[in-house]
Amino acid sequence: MDASRDTISDLLLDWYDRNARVLPWRAAPGTPAPEPYRVWLSEVMLQQTTVAAVKDYFARFTARWPQVTDLAAAADEEVMAAWAGLGYYARARNLLACARAVAARGGAFPDTEDELRALPGLGAYTAAAVAAIAFGRRAVVVDANVERVVSRLFALEEPLPGSRPAIRALADTITPDKRAGDFAQAMMDLGATVCTARAPRCLLCPLAGPCKARAQGEPERLPVKAAKKAKPTRQGRAFWIERDDHVWLVRRPDKGMLGGMRALPDDGWIARSDGSGEGPVAGPWESAGRVGHVFTHFALELSLQVHVGRLAGDPPGEGEWWPLDRIDEAGLPTLFAKAARLALAGAGAGAGAGAGAEAA
Repeated sequence: MDASRDTISDLLLDWYDRNARVLPWRAAPGTPAPEPYRVWLSEVMLQQTTVAAVKDYFARFTARWPQVTDLAAAADEEVMAAWAGLGYYARARNLLACARAVAARGGAFPDTEDELRALPGLGAYTAAAVAAIAFGRRAVVVDANVERVVSRLFALEEPLPGSRPAIRALADTITPDKRAGDFAQAMMDLGATVCTARAPRCLLCPLAGPCKARAQGEPERLPVKAAKKAKPTRQGRAFWIERDDHVWLVRRPDKGMLGGMRALPDDGWIARSDGSGEGPVAGPWESAGRVGHVFTHFALELSLQVHVGRLAGDPPGEGEWWPLDRIDEAGLPTLFAKAARLALAGAGAGAGAGAGAEAA
């Protein structure tokens, strides 16, 4: 059956009032909105990351930096280390830039989409989410869950990503003028818990009646996705230089892959090409095995080389000797954390550890 905008929003909001997920950054339906800082922080963390992965990070960030002005005053390296393991590290750099921009305007977030879009790192989705959830503004909030719900509700056959303008336009037609924040979160919850990518639970769905994909009998077929291009695999090396129970760590350039993060020295691999294979100091080097990691646009096979012998001084370039017994506090990104675990396991266990890391 066809349904009006009001019917669809009423059905969904009634369902949300009874079934809203309890999340640390969210206010219960019908209660005052959470602080904009908490909404913004959670939305940045949730980009391309699961709720389960974000919960602990959100708790640690808000305990350590309870207000946006606290985050703005934090040292870059502290924030980057706290973000380590969450991935997509450009988000952490944008997080700091945005926090400092908000602090510069007195610590208050603007309350409209247009003004929010002007802040560093806030794209269309995040600006709409903060405007709707934190400020109650009517905004069209479209994430991957909403894309799936709308594609099925209207039986859109055009493949993603080409269908995104149509999805947004259709989402606009069903977004209510009131309770915009609850509606946005209801759509997200519906996609995450009921209208799932595989085996959608249509019998529990409040929008089963007006859903055109369900009427056609194959909702799981939508949204149609264009075939993915194969990711290239790059080859690189990382170098473990140890001295007096310390390991040499460098800080990666602010721009580029894993920018601003502490890391092991490497041979200059990038998304577009393999590394040079050259170490930061003369050998001899001994291979400790390999680790693998998949980035957004490419996969990397990283060979870990351990320096054999003792250095008379520091390796060239800027870096620091980091205590081995505090390596977990260095905030290494996942790729280099894997390599560190491999090195600490010892050369004898390297082959097995490397193979396991590549399969992960």
